[in-house]
Amino acid sequence: MSDSSKEEGMQKLREQLMHAATEFSADAEALSSLLEAMVEDVQRAADEPLEIVPVAHHSPASGLHMLRRLQQRQPKVVFMELCEDFRELVPKLAECRLPVALQAFASESGAFPLEWAPLTVVAPLTQFGAEYQAMAWAIKSGAELVFVDRSVDHVFQNMPQHDEALEERLPEEEEEPDEHMLHGSALGIQVGAVVPTFAEFEQFLLQNARVRHFAEWWEQYVETPVMSADWESYRRIMCLVGSLLRRLGRRPEDVESDRWRERYMWTRIKQYMAAHKVKPEDAMYICGAIHAVSDVEQYGSGSDAAWEIPPPTQTPWLYGLVPSSYSAIEHQFGHPPGTISLAETTWKKGLDGMKLKPFRISKADLKQEEEQGVKKRVAKVKELEQEHTELGDFLIAPPVLGESNEEQLLDWCVRVVKLARDNGYMASTADSIAIYQTSMLLAGMRNRLHPTPYDFRDAAVTCLEKVQVPKKRDIPWICDILLGGDRIGTVGYDSMPPLARDVYDRLEVLPVKLTASTVQRALMDFKAHPEYLPASDLLWKLHYLIGANSVVRPIMGERSLGHVPLQESWDISMGKNQGAVIMLGYEGVTVEQVLELRLKKMVYGESASTITALQAAEDSILYLKSTRLTQEVGERAVRLLNEELGAQSAPEIFERVRELVHYYRSQPTGLASWIEAFVSTGYSHYATLLPAAFEDGDTSPEEISGMLGFIFTLESLALSLGCDRSQLTIAMGLAAEVETSPDKLGLLWAAEYLLGVKTQQEIRGFFDELMENPLRLHTLPAYISGFVMALRFTPLVGRLVVELLSKAFARLPDRVLMPWLPGLLMALKPLGAELMPMLLKEAGMSFPRELSALDEWEAPWEREAPLLDLGAAAEDSAHQLPELSPHEMAARALLFEHRHAASELAAMLGVSGEWQQAAGASSPAAAGEVKRSGAALLLEKHSSTLQALQQLL
Repeated sequence: MSDSSKEEGMQKLREQLMHAATEFSADAEALSSLLEAMVEDVQRAADEPLEIVPVAHHSPASGLHMLRRLQQRQPKVVFMELCEDFRELVPKLAECRLPVALQAFASESGAFPLEWAPLTVVAPLTQFGAEYQAMAWAIKSGAELVFVDRSVDHVFQNMPQHDEALEERLPEEEEEPDEHMLHGSALGIQVGAVVPTFAEFEQFLLQNARVRHFAEWWEQYVETPVMSADWESYRRIMCLVGSLLRRLGRRPEDVESDRWRERYMWTRIKQYMAAHKVKPEDAMYICGAIHAVSDVEQYGSGSDAAWEIPPPTQTPWLYGLVPSSYSAIEHQFGHPPGTISLAETTWKKGLDGMKLKPFRISKADLKQEEEQGVKKRVAKVKELEQEHTELGDFLIAPPVLGESNEEQLLDWCVRVVKLARDNGYMASTADSIAIYQTSMLLAGMRNRLHPTPYDFRDAAVTCLEKVQVPKKRDIPWICDILLGGDRIGTVGYDSMPPLARDVYDRLEVLPVKLTASTVQRALMDFKAHPEYLPASDLLWKLHYLIGANSVVRPIMGERSLGHVPLQESWDISMGKNQGAVIMLGYEGVTVEQVLELRLKKMVYGESASTITALQAAEDSILYLKSTRLTQEVGERAVRLLNEELGAQSAPEIFERVRELVHYYRSQPTGLASWIEAFVSTGYSHYATLLPAAFEDGDTSPEEISGMLGFIFTLESLALSLGCDRSQLTIAMGLAAEVETSPDKLGLLWAAEYLLGVKTQQEIRGFFDELMENPLRLHTLPAYISGFVMALRFTPLVGRLVVELLSKAFARLPDRVLMPWLPGLLMALKPLGAELMPMLLKEAGMSFPRELSALDEWEAPWEREAPLLDLGAAAEDSAHQLPELSPHEMAARALLFEHRHAASELAAMLGVSGEWQQAAGASSPAAAGEVKRSGAALLLEKHSSTLQALQQLL
């Protein structure tokens, strides 16, 4: 088109806009100044010798115009607004099924705030995007393809360097994340972002257009009108809209960020053109509509202004491709659900109507490019004057109601009713007619000559949706399926990182199709197919690394210490959710390497603790079976235990160490050196902390119970490893001197009872006195709670707990007992299946087993057994023994039957004598016989020991 005709068209546009400002604005001067500035923006872009192509993100209109333009003109170089370090990924798209995303990943970086790690950036691509069509054409034709936008590193440099800056730019997290939200917490970048960020401006647009989302406004007022425009009209309309959004729809900080990028891009363009001797007329620049009307001084190939690009940081970036999906793109950039699938529908309809064939990146084109090198063509620009219309005439011309649109709407109305019936809705042909008429009505109310997919969706919901959804799918979901639904991309085998390829290779032995888009069920019988065992190990490693993701999910089977699997069943959906496996490839070359790095991070990271180190040691046994790594991690756990100053993690440490000790004892090699060191260190460490823990009000009884559990449960092992029990005895003596709470006192007395410092009779006497004191009665539940918690480390207090609980339920008033019950139940709950049966067994032995015996039953602790008069027994050997219970009589009879063993024991003690039948005994079997003379003297000498033994029994 000639320069004179261009100037004439721009002048007509100015006149129309000025006339509109005078007619519709009270302040025509201010509006006219704005419109004049917008016209100048459009004029500046149109006059640039380097052809600027303004596009919108995933816009089918932009894709179609790009496709038509590249068929008419073949530029020598294509500059594109995409991160310059993504360029090396373009050839890998040949093996992918779109949508996929170009991705950069850095696990850590010292140049940016720590809260940002890991750093992830994604740039999603769809087939109908203008950027992908330009990439495919450049690869096919041999033209140079140059990405000129800031690098991924500069993306983060251009952000405010505080912790919340990145989170503000990430999409909101879903309460129930969908499996198709494939981008995770990545920062999204796109070619041609046109969504306004100034909330008041966006709200004004939506209210006046009577639409709910900006995507719907864009589709009605920009996308549909420019679809049928000629090339120059398309460019100018997009520049005009970009100027409007730049001047009114962007926040000041966003405009400044745009200028930062524009300085970067124009500097890179001019550097490349100078280095490769490229004329502006031989190149094309694809960028967002907002960037096409930039006001920076570096704008334009004729400007000599250059910008000093900041150097990149030392962040180690990794690059690759990850699968994407329409729903993931919508979630990433805040589009309403169904926007991208509707764009694909429009794209396909445009291809059919314009008889166009889209470009694709294929392996054949890549091979040709490698063999022949990059082709450099200079094609003559073809301007088809007969297809050109003036921009002003186009803006005032009404869109044509196409027959294809009418046929498509009728097809939708029929098919949505069929789908609704298939999903349980009571729908008929009358509903199809109602949906059609409602769509037309909604289009008229929204100033549209023809219903859009948004009108159709609203009409379908109005006419078909019921109060209750019959089955799983509601009408909006059915409409999404009808209009294209979600589409998930895949990354080809050769385009995957080495780790992902290794996973696919090692799982090939399984009888499933790993590339299938459906969930595959793998049934493994290891007796019949021992070759499945390595694959099972790999599946467990993937499940451990990926977590709750649905890539691999165990249906039957477990992975625990000492477990030998016989059969397993897995659900595998790697063909549908391969993104998580690909992401692991950024952390290492093999799954085992990633697993080892994760475990070392657990034990050497800033948040490392004794618990995380023990967990890492257990995980290394379960998944890596590496003695070296387990030893290293275990030694780290010992060092971390020494650094702990409190007992907050004692209960969990005790449980984990006990399981590990049991596991190692079942192995042929016995205990590992690190677990021996941990037990001996823990015994001394917790014994040292006991006095302070009993006195400290911030240390809970549960934590002290964990410490005592570690000490007493593993005491025999600790003593065999060289620990000294006197350390524990001294610590308990110091603990008895400090003032502590009642619940801790129960734990203290239980420990003293195990050490022989306190007797049951003393404990029983204390509680009997306590229950008789109304002023102290309210503290009884707390005392008993301590003994209940002591069951975790010794079952010997089980009978005492039964006695105390029985007395409490029998004697406590309801005003004390009822508030205490919830706390008692919560104290008993952690005991679970391990100790509760023991407590119930003790209770069963104390209570009568038959209902008939209840009337005459007397609790064992209520019976007072008379003490032996050992002095009288020594003076008169013929003194008759006190009356014995049936159990005691049976014990004497047992001793008499095995008197040889008793005689040997007496000889060892230096006592001699003869066996005689006790006075008053009818027979040896009934009464037994008693050892006299020297034995009587021995008992007299150690009467206190016998008295203590009698009280214990």
